[in-house]
Formats: sequence, structure tokens, C-alpha cells
Amino acid sequence: MDIQGSRVMILGGSGLVGLAIAREVLRLRPARLVIAALTEDEVREGLEVLRPLAGDTTLDSEWGNLFTPAALKHAGRDTVLDDPQARGLMLDALFGPLGAEAVERDTLGEMILRHRPDIVVDCVNTATAFAYQNVFKSVSGLREAARNGPVDQDTIEKHLMTLGLPPLIHHTWVAMNAMMTVGTKVFLKVGTAGTGGMGLNIPFTHSEDRPSRQLLAKSSVAGAQTLLLYLMARTPGAPAVKEIKPTAAISWKTIRGGTVQHRGVPIERVDSVTPAPVADAFAAGAEFGRGSLWRETGEPLTGVHLDAGENGQFSPDEFEALTALGLMEFITPEEIAVDAVREIQGFPTGHDVVAALDASTSGPTYRAGVLRETALRRMEQMEADGGGRAVAFEMLGPPRLTKLLYEAEILRRLCGGRLDAAATLEPGNFCQQADSLVSADGDLRTRMLTAKLAVLLPDGERVLRGRKVEIEPAPGEPVNQTARKGWVDLRAENWAVWRDRIAAILREIDSQPGAEGGSGWDMQPWHHERVIRPGALAAWIFRYEDRGERIKR
Repeated sequence: MDIQGSRVMILGGSGLVGLAIAREVLRLRPARLVIAALTEDEVREGLEVLRPLAGDTTLDSEWGNLFTPAALKHAGRDTVLDDPQARGLMLDALFGPLGAEAVERDTLGEMILRHRPDIVVDCVNTATAFAYQNVFKSVSGLREAARNGPVDQDTIEKHLMTLGLPPLIHHTWVAMNAMMTVGTKVFLKVGTAGTGGMGLNIPFTHSEDRPSRQLLAKSSVAGAQTLLLYLMARTPGAPAVKEIKPTAAISWKTIRGGTVQHRGVPIERVDSVTPAPVADAFAAGAEFGRGSLWRETGEPLTGVHLDAGENGQFSPDEFEALTALGLMEFITPEEIAVDAVREIQGFPTGHDVVAALDASTSGPTYRAGVLRETALRRMEQMEADGGGRAVAFEMLGPPRLTKLLYEAEILRRLCGGRLDAAATLEPGNFCQQADSLVSADGDLRTRMLTAKLAVLLPDGERVLRGRKVEIEPAPGEPVNQTARKGWVDLRAENWAVWRDRIAAILREIDSQPGAEGGSGWDMQPWHHERVIRPGALAAWIFRYEDRGERIKR
């Protein structure tokens, strides 16, 4: 893609890699560059670096937590955890329904909808943000609370806030749908392996065990995000999706002497001049503070250090150990930035892990396609020989698939198996015929009810149901919406939909030149046979109406 004249948004744009990519992007003169960061100070510092390089590019900024509802984007995590209303808003977003409102209410979704970027680059360390909420510590606290009596709602909700996958799923879904809405062309993620390219023997784990469960959770979330991006790249209408995953320490931003900080706060020196027996020093309730076992000096920790951005500040000796040959080693942010920009422009670097997955995963095969016909023909013969029509068991799902299969089976039986007859049916008469068929055919009826479907009768007010129904109406939900999700719908209006749908299928078939016209469309046997095959019809609906088409093989 041509970056010149485009709108570019960089999430984590004031960080080490984000700034390097922003500098590289500005060389190519986008019309607008938006950098987003967690805090206002980070955004301001980033803009100060980029302004001298901006030229005619308009610089814009956003700050706040990208993983929260927009109403909470400036609230600290502790504030959200301790405020039941804010916590409830967060949990409603993470575990509630996914729809247009979920995108609009989300910080990232609202930001994308407002700025309408052509290119989105995500440099946020998402895996760390989700994995280091420490679900393991929370589980220990939850079990301890349960041992002491009933667990209150606050404790349960705070534990739910530590789970890593729900926010990752929500974040990915919101990002994809927001970008599809505004027509974003390219989404590039700068991800992580979690261990800087090292294995489970990694000795560098931020003062934790080797390796800690939290670190492995980080790698797990990072891997899950890569697979979600892989799926996003296979979604019709989504942007071109790429991920660069550095597998070495990323360094460096500056080298300086003076005060050492952690997360922007100076580290204060402490001292201890009062020896204590080990048992006393670490006993529960031991007193700490000025004049007891240790004291605060009131002075900041100082020294020469290398600023590695989000990874922290390292002393010369720490940096030497971390980057030593045979250990984590390192890569510069500028090298990552060059790869990122070249991938955006469409030049393959060999470092896009989404493309690597595309190239290395096993897809459909010619042999399987040939054998598919053998399997279908054999099962049809067995049905004809007395096995009966199974139609659907609701083991594949969703209930909408099972519903469509049974409705198509009703069409097959009442239309003589011909698509042309179904394309000209009269809905008012057909709904009565369908009602009579379901009433008279006990095998068909019990199969539908056993598959956990309800059957909505032609009057639209009464249903047949079995022991369990997979889709039950939500409070206030219109019957049309419920029926669409998973009820066999015998109403005339539903058969009108089927009539128009099949007429459209036939028009599509008739408009194609056939085999003599080349391989330009997906010809299948049922097309020229013009027969009703419930599985084929359901597949057509899922592929075209529901936009569930596979776009990569």
C-alpha cells in the first residue's frame, strides 16, 4: 500500500518500537499520523520527538487504556477494580454480547471509528497487559476466601478481571469490526514470543521463577493473539493482516546517568541496619518502615543505565548479561520499523508470521475432494436402502445450521426434490403443507425436536418443543429474531424467503457459462442437476448470505 497521503494510526506510538515506526512512516509523508499511548505524558513526549520530522503531515494523538470501555479509558486499573460500577461496566463489555454497540463503546473501537485510519500499526504489548494481571495469585486468593466461607461478588468479579482470553477475544473482535466498518486497508501487529526468542529454559523472567507461570501465560496469550490474527486475515472484508514477532530483546532508547525509574516513578533507596533472626524478619505481622527492620532513605536510586523502553532500565552489567551471545541477544527498534513499513508497502520481508502460518498450515486437498463424493454417495445409498433420512443431529451446529437443514428437507420433500419447484412455491399454501407434513411424519418431527429445535407453527404464536431447546427467546426478543437463530419456521413469510433465495440461486446458476466457459466459478454437481440438497443449500447460505466464505486455501 502507498503510505503517502494515507491516514496512519500507531497504537503504542510513543514506545520504543512505536516511535521508530512513526519516524519511518513520516519519511513517506502520510496525510495524518495518529499516535496513541496509555498516558498523556507519553503522548506528549512522543509528539515532541516527531514534530520536527512531520513536515506536511498532520500529527494527532490519543491517550488512555485501549482495553477498556471508552468511559473508563482514563481510569487506573486499581480504580476499576475497587469501583463496583466501573468493574461491572468492564465485565459487561468482556462477557456481554458482541455487536455494533460493543465497538462504539470500546476505547479502541471508538478511536478507529472516529479517525478512520487506512493503516493501523499495533505496537502495544498486549500479551503482557493481559497475562500479568496474575490469574494465578487471584486463584489462590479465591480458594482461600472459599475456605473461609461464601465468596462475595466483589471477590468473584475481581478474579474474572484477571482472565487473559476474554479481553483478548473482545479486543480482537472490536478491532476487526471497527476496521472493517471504516475500510482500513492494512493492520500490522508488532507482537512477542514472550521469552525473547528463548525456550522454557529462559533465565530472564523479571525476578520470577524460571520460567514463571506468568511468563508462560504471556507466551500463551501472545500465541493466541497470533492465531486470532491468522483468522482475521482469512475473514472477507477484513484488512490485510500482518504480524512481526521480534524474538530477541529490543534495545535501546537512550543511555543516561542519574535517577533510575520503574514505570515512570523513581526507585527509592532503602536501608537496613537492624539485624533480625530469619524467623522474625519474615514472620507474619513483622513491622516495617522507618526505625524498624528497614528504613527509607529519602534518596532515589541512581546510576548509569540503558533505557530499553517498555522492557525497563538496565544497568551496564544487566544489559551485558541479557544481550550476551547465546542468551537473549537483541534487535534494534529501527530494524523492526524497516520490516514493518516494508510489509505495509507490500514488500515481503520473510518476517510476517501470519504469512508464515498461511504457507505452513495444511489446507484442503485434491484427494479429500475426490473422497468427499465417495462418502456422500455411499451415505445416500445407505439411506435409500432403508437407513432413513438423518438430516441433522445438532453435533455440528450452530442451531441455525440445523434449522436450515430441516427447513431445506421440508422443501425437498414437498417440492419433489426440484429447485425450480421451490423457486415458484406459493408461501400461503406451502406453510399449510409444511404444517401437515410435520404433523403427519412422526420420524421427521421427533428428529427435529430431539435435535433441540423448536418448531414455530404457521400462526407464529405456537411452537412444538422437546425436552431441551438450544435457542430460547430472550426477554423482549421478537419471534423473527429467535426463529432465525435456531427454530424450524413454518410461517408463510419464512417460505417466501426460501422461495426468493432459491430463485436467486437459480439465476446465478443460469448466468454462468458452465464448464465450457472455463474455471471461473465454483461449479458443483447439484448446480446442473438443479436438485434440492439440504447440505448444499445450507452451505450456500452460510457462504454468501452470512458472509462465511473461506477466502484462503
